Amino acid sequence: MSKGNVLIGVLAGVAAGALLGVLFAPDKGSETRKKISKKGCDTVDDLKEKFDDLLADLTEKFEAAKEEASSMYEKGKSKVDEMKKDAKTQMS
Repeated sequence: MSKGNVLIGVLAGVAAGALLGVLFAPDKGSETRKKISKKGCDTVDDLKEKFDDLLADLTEKFEAAKEEASSMYEKGKSKVDEMKKDAKTQMS
């Protein structure tokens, strides 16, 4: 299971637990609605933060992979050029 899926599952569980706790609390309806709204905003903020972290990790990994691919391309190109040079030398 991926890190992102586990994280989303945990956050969804926390949000559901908080919502149920607020719903069963002995408060007035207006207080309960305020609590639900606050918990919802907190959960959204947490999800945004986790998403930003995940996006930063993915960007970092993508950049590393791009650099590795570029390096492999340059090595391959150099090897092909060397082989062409050797082939011309052998034909002469």
